[in-house]
Amino acid sequence: MNARHLSWGTILALALIFGQTIVAGDYTLTPVPFADVKLTDSFWAPRLETNRLVTIGHNLKEMEKQGSFGGFKVLAGDKTERYHGYMWGDSDVYKTIEGAGYILKTNPDPGLEKRIGEVILQIARAQASDGFIFPHLQITEPKYEQFSRETTGTCESYSMGHLIESAVEYFRMTGHTDYLATAKRAADLMVKVNKEGMLLQVSGHPEVEIALVKLYRVTGNQEYLDLAQRLVNGYKTHDSLWSNGTPAMGHDDILGHAVALMYLYSGATEVGVLKDDKDMIDLLARKWDRMVGRKMYITGGVGHSQHHEGFPGDFDLPVDGRAYCETCSAIADVFWSSRMFLATGDAKYFDVVERVLYNNLAAGAGMSGDRFFYTNPLQSDGKASRWAWHGCPCCPVNLVRFWPRLPEYLFATGNSGLYVNLFASCEGTASIDGTAVKLRQKTEYPWDGRVRLTVTPDQASDFELCLRIPGWARGMPVPTDLYRFAGSNVAPVELKINGEAADGAPQADGYAHLKRQWKSGDTVDVDFAMPIQRVYANEQVKEDQGKVALMRGPLVYCLESQDQADADVFTLVLPHEAELRAVHRPDLLGGVTVLLGEALAGARCKVPLTAVPYYAWANRTRNPMTVWINQ
Repeated sequence: MNARHLSWGTILALALIFGQTIVAGDYTLTPVPFADVKLTDSFWAPRLETNRLVTIGHNLKEMEKQGSFGGFKVLAGDKTERYHGYMWGDSDVYKTIEGAGYILKTNPDPGLEKRIGEVILQIARAQASDGFIFPHLQITEPKYEQFSRETTGTCESYSMGHLIESAVEYFRMTGHTDYLATAKRAADLMVKVNKEGMLLQVSGHPEVEIALVKLYRVTGNQEYLDLAQRLVNGYKTHDSLWSNGTPAMGHDDILGHAVALMYLYSGATEVGVLKDDKDMIDLLARKWDRMVGRKMYITGGVGHSQHHEGFPGDFDLPVDGRAYCETCSAIADVFWSSRMFLATGDAKYFDVVERVLYNNLAAGAGMSGDRFFYTNPLQSDGKASRWAWHGCPCCPVNLVRFWPRLPEYLFATGNSGLYVNLFASCEGTASIDGTAVKLRQKTEYPWDGRVRLTVTPDQASDFELCLRIPGWARGMPVPTDLYRFAGSNVAPVELKINGEAADGAPQADGYAHLKRQWKSGDTVDVDFAMPIQRVYANEQVKEDQGKVALMRGPLVYCLESQDQADADVFTLVLPHEAELRAVHRPDLLGGVTVLLGEALAGARCKVPLTAVPYYAWANRTRNPMTVWINQ
């Protein structure tokens, strides 16, 4: 049955039943859906709950004040509204609706659903008759020509991409079709514009490529996938701000705006697997290796303030505020790296996902749920603090749609196996070759390396359980030589099945492969040793020489001045021989493990040293902070 020849209503009905259409080529691995995994841990679950109870309401209120809804209201005929929004404020609305859809999937909320429904109606009424929708231009330049300004950075396709992605996901989560119909009209206009002999109209900021693929998945309309492919191959950064017009897919390097490129490469990964384009996936793998091997901070962040939020040259990784590490780029990195895992099955991609999640991304959101960082530097002079809102609030609205889907990154299935990628207490259900398998994970990770996974299939079943052995547990802080641990000794991973010792050695893909017949109640116990590790940068990273960073498990640590007995964190020296110990503090920052020891202040003056997890900095007060410590 070819979905292209079905009626639109039939396509929607099929998509609603099956979640997405069956396509010819696709990933060999599939994430276990977030709605099938419930986090019960003390690290991530509270963040998801705070997002639901605090962040989405906070964002809706702030967007109302900022005028992000105003453009829709004016275009919908509200005579009392006066537009005072900004260029791509509509994209913030779309991302928030997407996040609301995920929340409603697992936590029905009639009040939230009603509020979102009202906004969706305004969006539909604001859309031009030909399908165009970009309120800022529609109101401020009523004689606009569709897509005529993409090369100057107005980014219509970026906003419309978020509209399409938001509508697809809201439909998949709730079954509501009106919003999806609005998105389809916008996508059909894009297809039409690019069919009429005009130049390929690529956006100044990629995102629509991901969206078009998602729309293809729920409609089966090949034109959306083909356009996504053209946009991926046609994208080049348009001006000197973003790498002088270098074709993004024309080389192995990674040059340009960090968020834009990782959105592009996420879409390119989708296109590569759906088009069975091995050359594209190989190119993306080389680009990813270049990023992780030469352009990534120890926290998993990327981007340089002097390169317009983008990737600098190789090994240009300063320790000060020039380290940009935008929260949105952390999210985009997770999008891209997780897709590369689904395409390849290589654990190195989830090694980076884990580093980003526990460090750069977690730092971008304050623990209160209503304070945020746009950038996440590795050093602060004490003036930085999280803000309630921003002139370009892309990060808070991106977080709203990211947090609810976090459980989707824990497990994946495929190749007649179950992949365990992240470690957090949870309960879930996966389907492996048609067999329903209940999963229960118990752990205090990231504070403790002991993890117990209980596997309960509906019936005894043969499959392979692939357990990721994190790179940090194998003596590698990152899957390249960009950073290294001081010591070469690696504690063996202790692994038991039903209490009996099993082989926990990872294979070349980074997973321990446990193939057997699994029965109800089988347990897998793994114990990752969590020594405190000193980390050094590659000698080509000039600004990190003579300095050391601290890690324990997946967490990078930092010094905040308020913990150092009035010592200057920028002049403290941590000697090679200084002993450090880990102590859990349930009373501090929601419960954290701190690192304690002694450092030198001045010539020979020993002072106590306390390091806290980097993600938790600036949650108490403004004060100087540094990740890299003088050695």
